[in-house]
Amino acid sequence: MDPLAQLFEGVPSSIISDSMRRIAGARHLAPRHASGGLAGSAYTVRVRSGDNLYIHDALRNIKPGQVLVVDGEGHTERALVGEIMMSAARMRGVAGFVIDGAIRDSDAFKIHNFPCYSRGVTHQGPLKNGPGEQDVAVSIDGCVVHPGDIVVGDCDGVVFIPRARAEEVAALSRKKIDAETEVLAGIAKGVYDDAWIDAALKAQLV
Repeated sequence: MDPLAQLFEGVPSSIISDSMRRIAGARHLAPRHASGGLAGSAYTVRVRSGDNLYIHDALRNIKPGQVLVVDGEGHTERALVGEIMMSAARMRGVAGFVIDGAIRDSDAFKIHNFPCYSRGVTHQGPLKNGPGEQDVAVSIDGCVVHPGDIVVGDCDGVVFIPRARAEEVAALSRKKIDAETEVLAGIAKGVYDDAWIDAALKAQLV
């Protein structure tokens, strides 16, 4: 696994999102696998709506441990990947899929618990005519993702961390985890400091 991606193993997407001022992730892509998370570096693909020719080619070029990140223009009327492509990706050690578009054979993703996030699900298959691009900056649900950026997903969704900021965001995330752990420990003992609510309400009156 990419050493920078390893920094985020087990880190909740919500923590990362908060650490990046809540602008880091896709809001309309849902997990299609059964459980567990995803962490890896992005291998990016841009395709025409409903066409997966360049995704097939990308699966020949992607490296083990990378996440296939597909800009499908948010189109959900044709599935861009299904069980066959998922199986080929598993065979090649791909960490998971992030598809700004639709998938099909969704039960297979759950059965094999292959990490996958997509905008939708449909039975209808894709075209295979092109055009497309690989290893370029893409737009995923309004987020710009560059090749090599870090992709982290869990049951809440998927977020993207610019590679140059990975160590910084990992450090911020660890601090937030420590702070929330302390709050939860206090609640478990019957203590919850909610003084911040009064301060926030007072600020609204200024």
